[in-house]
Amino acid sequence: MSVNNSSKTSVAKSNTAPIADADTLALRQHAASAVATYGRGDKIRIKSVRDKKLRANLRSLEAKTKEATIRAKGAEILLENNAGLLEPEHALERTYKIRQDEIVENVGVETAKLGFELKLESFGPYICDYTRNGRELLVAGRKGHVANMDWRSGKLGCELQLNETVRDAVWLHNNQSFAVAQKKSVYIYGRDGVEIHNLKNHIEATHLEFLPYHFLLASVSIAGVLRYTDTSTGQSLSSIPTHLGQPTALCQNRQNAILHIGHQKGTVTLWSPNTGTPLVKLLPHHGPVRGLAVDRSGRYMVSTGQDRRMSIWDIRMFKEIHRHHLRLPGSSISISDRNLTAVGWGTQVSIFKSDIFTRAPEDFDSSALTIPTPYMNWGGDGQTISRVKFCPFEDVLGISHDRGFSSILVPGAGEPNPDSLEAGTNPFETSKQRRETEIHSLLEKIQPEMININPNFVGNLDLASEEQRKREKAADMRPEDKVAEMKKKGRGRNSALRRHLRKNGQSNIIDETKVRAREAMKSRDKKEIEKVKKLKKEYGPALERFARKGMS
Repeated sequence: MSVNNSSKTSVAKSNTAPIADADTLALRQHAASAVATYGRGDKIRIKSVRDKKLRANLRSLEAKTKEATIRAKGAEILLENNAGLLEPEHALERTYKIRQDEIVENVGVETAKLGFELKLESFGPYICDYTRNGRELLVAGRKGHVANMDWRSGKLGCELQLNETVRDAVWLHNNQSFAVAQKKSVYIYGRDGVEIHNLKNHIEATHLEFLPYHFLLASVSIAGVLRYTDTSTGQSLSSIPTHLGQPTALCQNRQNAILHIGHQKGTVTLWSPNTGTPLVKLLPHHGPVRGLAVDRSGRYMVSTGQDRRMSIWDIRMFKEIHRHHLRLPGSSISISDRNLTAVGWGTQVSIFKSDIFTRAPEDFDSSALTIPTPYMNWGGDGQTISRVKFCPFEDVLGISHDRGFSSILVPGAGEPNPDSLEAGTNPFETSKQRRETEIHSLLEKIQPEMININPNFVGNLDLASEEQRKREKAADMRPEDKVAEMKKKGRGRNSALRRHLRKNGQSNIIDETKVRAREAMKSRDKKEIEKVKKLKKEYGPALERFARKGMS
């Protein structure tokens, strides 16, 4: 009996072992796919940490992160809505030949209302911007006409006539305020049109961008100076000269908050508020850059230039994937949540599918110097396109031109499953939820020092030595900062008399030595002032420092 029982047990073990291995393999594959889809970057290298307590905390943090990604993967069963594209019925049918009136006739009544047109011919050309949840629309004309509205219900928020040149306008963290780049400076207005702030240090701004997770308003001026302002505190952070002339395009990478600036010489530079020099310099065009856009994942950049070229870059490797030539220079680019790319050129708008990022040049119809087959087309009515903008979470593309604004339907453009846990991106939020979201966003605000071209560096250990940090700080220091540092060193702050006053001047006892030292210091300062005045009278302010050297 004992032998038979052992044999049965061994048989049972041999039968259950492959099943257990198969389950383990399935769980590992599920975990790997979850990390690939919902992961937040590379793992922390725990083996290099010597501190046992820190190593245990990091191991616990990694376990919680892995559990969160697996739960997010398991919640995919709740995503019932999928983005649907236009599909041809046979091989000879082309989707770019389908007109907007045909699409409106074949969709629901509520969806058909999303397509409309605003005729504003007197104050154009216009630019447009949507809020992060896609509920509010902001339009601004070059001649000073600014308006915002709840575009779904047609309810007007405010309408302003500034009687001044307007170069750009963007929403801030929610629909309660927006910024307008006017002729001299940047103004911030409330949703009801009341002027809140005048940012006088943003002089002659041509392009604006708002970083929602950092509460930073960035602008680039005609002189090519990049400026950052914290809208939560009103503090001006940095003013960085690009030294590349007047900029022609500006966009942000929503993955790492790096700004991409296009210039007259065909270069694209990447900037952060922590350095005085560009992080990366690219050369995608042989002429001025006219349009820039980065996809939501932060992997691909699309640019158009005056040379009629549309260039697509993989900014993870900073390598050009392929390029195409348009019939006219592209003026504006926008990439949707589902990676549909809209390019405005002349009076036309071409919309391309997401496979434009992944297909090799030889996969297109002919050589890489031809325009690929678009997914949809719009235009041809003599309206010069100034800006295109996809509405978040909707199959809608906003097109602003010299005659007003047009909203068209683009099936498959919007994300059908919004993340309700991400602050500011809930399209169904109430006023109470908006207030709570604003408070949480301020409490969770990311500091500007954390803006880096590699967003995965947050949470890793800084193993650099103090000497290496000093060398990096000296290398990143701007020339004007170096001059100021040298001036501080050359002002004689460490003289024997000053050392004596610093050492003995803090006590409350006043003796004769201290009085004589203070009087000597005052007399020496008076002599220096009289000497400088005399030199200015004799030689003028330009030759004063040379004369002072000669007299010394």
